[in-house]
Amino acid sequence: MPTNHKYILLTAARNEEGFIENTIKSVIAQTLLPLKWIIVSDQSTDNTDNIVSKYAEDSSFLELLRIDGSKKRNFASKVFAIQTAYEKIKDLDFDFIGILDADITMSEDYYEKIISKFVKNEKLGLAGGGFININEGKEFKMPYHPYSVRGAVQLFRRKCYEEIGGLIPLRWGGEDGIACVAVRMKGWDIQTFEDLIVYHHRTTGSVGTNYVTKRIRDGKVEYSLGYIPTFQFIKAFKRWREKPVIFGIFFRLAGYWMLKLKREKLGIPKDLYEYFKTEQKTRMMESLKSF
Repeated sequence: MPTNHKYILLTAARNEEGFIENTIKSVIAQTLLPLKWIIVSDQSTDNTDNIVSKYAEDSSFLELLRIDGSKKRNFASKVFAIQTAYEKIKDLDFDFIGILDADITMSEDYYEKIISKFVKNEKLGLAGGGFININEGKEFKMPYHPYSVRGAVQLFRRKCYEEIGGLIPLRWGGEDGIACVAVRMKGWDIQTFEDLIVYHHRTTGSVGTNYVTKRIRDGKVEYSLGYIPTFQFIKAFKRWREKPVIFGIFFRLAGYWMLKLKREKLGIPKDLYEYFKTEQKTRMMESLKSF
């Protein structure tokens, strides 16, 4: 394990003028600064570019990279932006790579502390902090699962990131979830550290959609990621509190079966699908044993 523990950050941003300045301030204040931070402005039409440029002028590590063109954006756009940024920094000498959304803030020692977790556990491949949503000035602690780390703050050991081939662009999104599966398939540990808090300043899943559309898309994501029907059914019912309450279950199931009945091609490689299918069956059996 290298002793310098250098890390880089990659951020995909589109029209984030309401949030990105606080994210930049939060990173600039870190006790352990990144070697490089590339913010990709993905066809932004607001003041995002100007805000980033202002801080980049006085920073040795922050760089703005703009993507223009007529290419239609979709749920895979974030991954394409991250891939573009990674191409610019892949030849640098660093140990960790962080995906950071443009609406996140954290304590000034966040990266120093989370990297120390990697130093203590050489098998740790992916980690992130506990998630708190800020909505209308109120804090809501988000539940976490031991199998996952939220995509807004995923920090990978570089070796792990390269072994899984980076993030997979998916038509319906869900690249963060399948990255967690890929990390586990490669034999790495994955952990969310609840004591290392990150603050999310936009309600999760609230961008450019209503709750009915969001639940339908959730079902499509789950199909694309290779959820088997029984596992998806159980997950849908466990999420009955999500808006629209109760009815969201049926919209989620509808989204899944829309694609399954069409036999739409899965968005992930076959080996990853087979691993995830086996994992789902194992998790269901373990749940039955607990009754």
